[in-house]
Amino acid sequence: MSHGTQDKLVYMANQIAGFFATQPEADAAQGVASHINKFWEPRMRRQLFEILEHDTHTLSPLVLQAVPLIKRPALETPPNTETTA
Repeated sequence: MSHGTQDKLVYMANQIAGFFATQPEADAAQGVASHINKFWEPRMRRQLFEILEHDTHTLSPLVLQAVPLIKRPALETPPNTETTA
Protein backbone atom coordinates (compact mmCIF):
# COMPACT_ATOMS: atom_id res chain seq x y z
CA MET A 1 0.00 0.00 0.00
CA SER A 2 1.42 3.36 -0.97
CA HIS A 3 2.00 6.01 1.65
CA GLY A 4 -0.46 8.29 -0.19
CA THR A 5 -3.22 5.68 0.05
CA GLN A 6 -2.48 5.21 3.74
CA ASP A 7 -2.66 8.96 4.34
CA LYS A 8 -6.01 9.19 2.52
CA LEU A 9 -7.54 6.34 4.52
CA VAL A 10 -6.34 7.84 7.81
CA TYR A 11 -7.72 11.22 6.76
CA MET A 12 -11.09 9.71 5.81
CA ALA A 13 -11.36 7.69 9.03
CA ASN A 14 -10.51 10.76 11.11
CA GLN A 15 -13.08 12.85 9.17
CA ILE A 16 -15.76 10.25 9.94
CA ALA A 17 -14.72 10.29 13.59
CA GLY A 18 -14.90 14.10 13.60
CA PHE A 19 -18.52 13.93 12.49
CA PHE A 20 -19.51 11.28 15.02
CA ALA A 21 -17.65 13.05 17.83
CA THR A 22 -20.66 15.36 18.03
CA GLN A 23 -22.92 12.40 18.87
CA PRO A 24 -23.49 11.14 22.42
CA GLU A 25 -20.35 9.38 23.65
CA ALA A 26 -22.09 6.02 23.93
CA ASP A 27 -23.06 6.17 20.22
CA ALA A 28 -19.98 7.75 18.67
CA ALA A 29 -17.71 4.69 18.24
CA GLN A 30 -20.64 2.61 17.01
CA GLY A 31 -21.44 5.33 14.48
CA VAL A 32 -17.88 5.37 13.15
CA ALA A 33 -17.79 1.58 12.86
CA SER A 34 -21.21 1.42 11.26
CA HIS A 35 -20.28 4.02 8.66
CA ILE A 36 -17.02 2.27 7.78
CA ASN A 37 -18.73 -1.14 7.64
CA LYS A 38 -21.47 0.18 5.35
CA PHE A 39 -19.54 2.43 3.01
CA TRP A 40 -15.96 1.19 2.85
CA GLU A 41 -15.29 -1.69 0.53
CA PRO A 42 -13.46 -4.70 1.99
CA ARG A 43 -10.16 -3.61 0.39
CA MET A 44 -10.32 -0.29 2.26
CA ARG A 45 -11.14 -1.96 5.58
CA ARG A 46 -8.32 -4.47 5.02
CA GLN A 47 -5.92 -1.56 4.46
CA LEU A 48 -7.17 0.16 7.62
CA PHE A 49 -6.30 -2.95 9.63
CA GLU A 50 -2.86 -3.02 7.95
CA ILE A 51 -2.32 0.59 9.05
CA LEU A 52 -3.33 -0.35 12.60
CA GLU A 53 -0.63 -3.03 12.71
CA HIS A 54 2.10 -0.44 12.13
CA ASP A 55 0.81 2.97 13.16
CA THR A 56 -1.95 4.01 15.53
CA HIS A 57 -0.75 7.50 16.45
CA THR A 58 -2.21 9.11 13.30
CA LEU A 59 -5.74 7.81 13.93
CA SER A 60 -8.08 9.68 16.24
CA PRO A 61 -8.94 8.11 19.60
CA LEU A 62 -12.53 7.68 18.39
CA VAL A 63 -11.40 5.63 15.39
CA LEU A 64 -9.34 3.46 17.74
CA GLN A 65 -12.42 2.97 19.96
CA ALA A 66 -14.41 1.89 16.90
CA VAL A 67 -11.86 -0.69 15.67
CA PRO A 68 -13.29 -3.66 17.62
CA LEU A 69 -16.65 -2.97 15.96
CA ILE A 70 -15.31 -2.75 12.40
CA LYS A 71 -15.69 -5.93 10.37
CA ARG A 72 -12.30 -7.31 9.38
CA PRO A 73 -12.49 -8.66 5.83
CA ALA A 74 -11.01 -12.02 4.96
CA LEU A 75 -7.50 -11.99 3.61
CA GLU A 76 -7.36 -11.37 -0.09
CA THR A 77 -6.18 -14.42 -2.00
CA PRO A 78 -4.44 -13.98 -5.32
CA PRO A 79 -6.21 -15.42 -8.35
CA ASN A 80 -5.27 -18.97 -9.24
CA THR A 81 -2.67 -18.70 -11.97
CA GLU A 82 -2.28 -22.44 -12.50
CA THR A 83 -3.47 -23.78 -15.82
CA THR A 84 -4.78 -27.23 -16.39
CA ALA A 85 -3.71 -29.23 -19.41
